Formats: sequence, C-alpha cells, structure tokens
Amino acid sequence: MVPDREAPEAWRGRVGLIIPSSNRLTEPQFARYSPPGVQFHVTRLRMTGPYHTPPLAMLDRIQEAAALLADAKVDLLLFHCTANSMEGGPGADEAIAAAIHQATGIPATTTASAVVAALRALGLHRLVLVSPYTAEVNARETAFLEGLGFTVLAAHGLALPGSDAYVAYPPAAWYARVLERRDDRADGYFISCTNIRAIEVLADLEAALARPVVASNQAALWHVLRRLGIPDAVPGLGRLLTV
Repeated sequence: MVPDREAPEAWRGRVGLIIPSSNRLTEPQFARYSPPGVQFHVTRLRMTGPYHTPPLAMLDRIQEAAALLADAKVDLLLFHCTANSMEGGPGADEAIAAAIHQATGIPATTTASAVVAALRALGLHRLVLVSPYTAEVNARETAFLEGLGFTVLAAHGLALPGSDAYVAYPPAAWYARVLERRDDRADGYFISCTNIRAIEVLADLEAALARPVVASNQAALWHVLRRLGIPDAVPGLGRLLTV
C-alpha cells in the first residue's frame, strides 16, 4: 500500500506564513527544499512597494492574517519579510512575533529573528550585506543588525525597481554580484530578501568565498525546522542547513 503523505500522522510540522502580496518565490523555494512531512500554509498582506507600511503600524492587520492561518491548525507562524521585520530596529521583530502569539496562542517568529539566529548559530560577526534594495532600506537593515552587535562591513544594494525585477534577476547574476563584493575581512555574507533567486547558488558561493552565506529564505527555512524540532540537513543550502 502506498503511504498517505497527506494523512495527519505523516505531518512532522505545519507552518503558517504571512508574506508580502507580491512575493512569488517563497512558496516554490520552500516546497523545493523542505524535508518530507513539513507543510506550509500562506496568507498574503499588502505591505511592500507602493503598499509599504511599517509593520508596527499594521499589527492589527498582521494579527488578522495570523488568525486566518491559526484556523488551519498550524504549529508555528512566521511573519516572512526581511526588510519589514527589520525596519523598526532591534526588538521590532520580537514585538511582531509577540502580537501574533497574543492573537493566536501559537508560537511565532519573523524573518529578522531567523536571520539573527542563523548568523549566531554560524558564529558570524563581521558581515557583508547584499540585497536588491535601495540604500535607504539597506541602511535600516544595517541599523538593525548593528544594534544587535553585528558589524556590517559593507552594504551593497542593487536598487532593482520592484518585485518583477527581483523575480527576474537570475541565480547566476546573484552569484556574480556577491562574488564581486568579496571582502576578506568578513566572516560571512548575508543576502537579504525573500523574493529573490539567490538560494540556488548558496553552496557555490560558500565554496568560492570560503565563508558561510546566509540568505533570507534559507535562514527562515532552517529556523522553522529547528523550532519544530526537525534536525534534517538539507543538501544544497550551505553550512547553515547542516547545523
């Protein structure tokens, strides 16, 4: 008899994601790299681009989205947008997670918290930040990271003109852009954004740079797996998914 992979006893963990409405890459990337038995359920919010709203000013909307995912009986909730979850500075990510937990009673986390946990798990302190963002957004992310004790040696933003350009920018281009920013003072690299195609080249970048590389979707996947008590290594996602 073929096992029923959708039967409740086959689930190892179920995660609810709150993602920007324009995000097109989190779902396929999580589906591609997740271990068997891990399910993701998604609710979208307009919060980036022309709809940008500081997350601490939209906690009521975030709580409403979280409540919809709670109806699906998920085990963990993730507010999944790097720039938004870092925007309010250190502690803002924890405030978002606390508001979600208050509304649902379900454990919650954010992409910002996942990135910080990943950097600390790898013992990284001196970072090079590369993103598709503007200098203004990179400055907010730098302030968040440095407020938590990291040193951002350089922050390189590609200033891509929106989500269509984010999605269209190919993995090979991310590989080239990050490699161009090589800095031997760094002990690691952080590629920020949940709606880009950098995850496919993380292992190659680590080999070329001889340093760990953390990316938003990779860090978030690692974080939720470990929060759920799932220890699986995931081939192709660099050193982090062996920790």
